[in-house]
Amino acid sequence: MQTAPQAAPPAPSQAALEARAVFGDLWAQVESFVSGVLALDPQEAALRAGLTLLVIIGAMVILALLRLVLKAIGSRLAPHDETEDHNNKKKKNGSFGKWTMPIARLAIAVGVILLALQIWGVDLSAMMEGPMGAILAIAGRGVLIIVVMLAAIELANAAIKRVFARIADRASGPRRAAQLRTIAPVVGGLVTSVLFVITAMMVLAQVGVEIAPLLAGAGIVGVAVGFGAQTLVKDFLTGIFLIIEDVVSVGDIVSIADSAGVVEDMSLRTIKLRAFDGTLQVIPYGEAQIIHNKTKDFSNYVFDLSISYSSDIVKALELMKQTGDELKAVPEFGELMLDNIEIFGVDQLADSGVMLKARIRTFPSKQWTVGREYLKRIKLAFDANGIEIPFPHLKLVPPDDPIPVDETRPRAE
Repeated sequence: MQTAPQAAPPAPSQAALEARAVFGDLWAQVESFVSGVLALDPQEAALRAGLTLLVIIGAMVILALLRLVLKAIGSRLAPHDETEDHNNKKKKNGSFGKWTMPIARLAIAVGVILLALQIWGVDLSAMMEGPMGAILAIAGRGVLIIVVMLAAIELANAAIKRVFARIADRASGPRRAAQLRTIAPVVGGLVTSVLFVITAMMVLAQVGVEIAPLLAGAGIVGVAVGFGAQTLVKDFLTGIFLIIEDVVSVGDIVSIADSAGVVEDMSLRTIKLRAFDGTLQVIPYGEAQIIHNKTKDFSNYVFDLSISYSSDIVKALELMKQTGDELKAVPEFGELMLDNIEIFGVDQLADSGVMLKARIRTFPSKQWTVGREYLKRIKLAFDANGIEIPFPHLKLVPPDDPIPVDETRPRAE
């Protein structure tokens, strides 16, 4: 009985053959390196160890110099007000190079390893001529492009912040300065996005990807992404118009829907509010349909003071005016007030008392400082002059004696 001939195994692909060649060369290099190290005499090994130590020390010196250069550039480009803040100086200056430094450290470490291998007898020139050399060359060029682009991104962002900070220092008013400081991170985000796309294209070109078809199809992809990311586009455009129209700036105190706080940051698509209790609230621009800005140009503190019906209304209004004038005369609070107190008079006859309304106009965000001091002073003035501030009372009325069960008629009063 004849058996059917067995099918021949499939021939390995070209990629598999190249991978085997690469790993074969690598294994041969490893075997040659190990045998060469074991064959060294003690003096030769000590000499090569000393050279390796010198290479490591040199790399550490280069890293230290690079760190000093980045720190100097960061100090030079940091805005003037940031460099003067002693508590945040280290943090602000250290932010420059936070991406470039780790990648540069990795690249220098790879260079040290390659030099150390060459010192210990590894033939890098032969390795670079084969497939492994092509892979290392591509990886090296890619890493170099990434390092340069990251440095360019951080340098551009630092320069943008510096330029806008200088322009803000020369602005006509604090409102204009706040607006310029708000535009700076938005422009920095745009520059970062453009440089990131350029970096990605250059790295793909090094790998061997054709860039021309990608650029040709970018328009079609952009239209498709535009239809699928309408919310992102809406957030971005809304944020641009909010900044251009000077609706809100960094440092303003605003309320948006159920959120309120100080505007801490405005990015490409979100506005960040820091609440009084420290909570960070991140709101997309598209959801900021109605914004209540409490600190644009000036602020008002409105007083609704309630006094009892038995109190002297005329005397209470005079005390309110007198207390406001006294507060205006105090330099600590008077320099925060834009005008004298405005007394509007009786605003409402409420159930529990007479409502008196007044208002003090202050510089932006200073209304609470002035308002708290005024409330303290007016309370002391009312107490000293017998003006009663009403508060809720609860009156308990005891019930009548219970009616006996056999008694059907109500008792006579």
